[in-house]
Amino acid sequence: MAAAAARSKVVSTLRQLQAGAGSCPCHSHAHSHTPTASSFSSLLKYGRQYASGNESTDYAFEMAASNIRFGPGVTREIGMDLNNIKAKKVAVYTDSNIAKLHPLKAVIESLEQNKVNYVVYDTVRVEPTDTSFKSAIEFARQHNPDAFVAVGGGSVMDTCKAASLYSSHPEADFLDFVNAPIGKGLPIRKALKPLIAVPTTAGTGSETTGTAIFDYEPLHTKTGIAHRALKPYLGIVDPDNTRSMPAQVHASSGLDVLCHALESYTALPYNERSPRPADPILRPAYQGSNPISDVWSLHALRMVVKYLPRAYKDPEDLEAQQQMLLASTFAGIGFGNAGVHLCHGLSYPISGLNKNYHHPGYKVDHALVPHGVSVSLTSPSVFRFTAASCPDRHIDAAAAFGADPAHIKPTTAGDVLAEKLTAFLEELDVPNGLKGLGFDSSMIPQLVEGALPQERVTRLAPTRAPAAEQLAKIFENSMTNY
Repeated sequence: MAAAAARSKVVSTLRQLQAGAGSCPCHSHAHSHTPTASSFSSLLKYGRQYASGNESTDYAFEMAASNIRFGPGVTREIGMDLNNIKAKKVAVYTDSNIAKLHPLKAVIESLEQNKVNYVVYDTVRVEPTDTSFKSAIEFARQHNPDAFVAVGGGSVMDTCKAASLYSSHPEADFLDFVNAPIGKGLPIRKALKPLIAVPTTAGTGSETTGTAIFDYEPLHTKTGIAHRALKPYLGIVDPDNTRSMPAQVHASSGLDVLCHALESYTALPYNERSPRPADPILRPAYQGSNPISDVWSLHALRMVVKYLPRAYKDPEDLEAQQQMLLASTFAGIGFGNAGVHLCHGLSYPISGLNKNYHHPGYKVDHALVPHGVSVSLTSPSVFRFTAASCPDRHIDAAAAFGADPAHIKPTTAGDVLAEKLTAFLEELDVPNGLKGLGFDSSMIPQLVEGALPQERVTRLAPTRAPAAEQLAKIFENSMTNY
């Protein structure tokens, strides 16, 4: 009887959990497209159909993310982590600004206290290029470390990933692993050395993802390398490491989180993406929206809306800064498994074609459009364009900004979301559209030309890859936002 009572209690608990599944705080109103208990049965049915060979689209999704450790002061543990994995020689990557600040000092202090042998590469380029990647790769090949540490923002973490990848593949040509059609997009089949990422900005989420983005100088556009093997072994997410961020860096890095969340939540569903991989190693990291990434992405969006304006306006608001750091990691898990689409695809030529604009708050000696700024400037026009393909998801996003979903029609979802985004950008003092960076309509053909090769991400738009004429229209509508 005791066993029967125990079974009854378990069954009762499971029923309660099932009954509460539809009231997830991330998906609680009637417009949500997130699968419910009944629609999971449909997903399973579709999976069986795809597995039987009747469809060319994918039938499965994978969930992958780095180990994450979060807490104020947790950077002090990194030396112990490296001893625990028996690292004999560690390459520490950072940039010239972080090299002078608390985050790198905390890492070095921990390495020395724990008697970890290390070398430092402190000339990572902010917004890296193929040339700067190659310099970092050469350093790794010369020193042959058995572990890597990245201390910095997305530029540092991405550069360190590339150094780890190519030092493990000394025979590889640089374009072998770069995303097609610019590179060959070959899968990574060798095990890489462990990499510990210590983010110093609340934006890229690169501590959770298998992507490394850079400017490809011959084409004046961004591209990247994407594979789950690039994921850091561990992300050390320490709020103490973001306190030195200037206000404009808070804003621009937070805007990257915003677009990661929005784009991954509205991405093409994973079971509509094609082709279906012939081998699981060929399934892309950016696989389309799915039930797990949806939770992370929508929750991260709500956090950004609540905390980014506070973090930008008040450098002493430590709660907001800490929550934005968490939001960055959450969005990284979301987009690292679902992908991004048009805001990112269109941002790459914006950054690559910039010759003169230098964003305030960044201490660099070259023209610079921060990645978060470049992705955000087209966002109002992008989501006006994509809304017709999945209006309910755009209603969800507008609701995260405070709009009443009961008063949004499917036909107006894109306009409402775009208006909320425009007001949000203006509140953060973001340049007023592409003209604020020095672009004009005469440069639209070059911008389109730079966006067209970004198929890895543009094909994940819910509209699928737009034609050149549609991209041109989005760029034109993004010349001014308010």
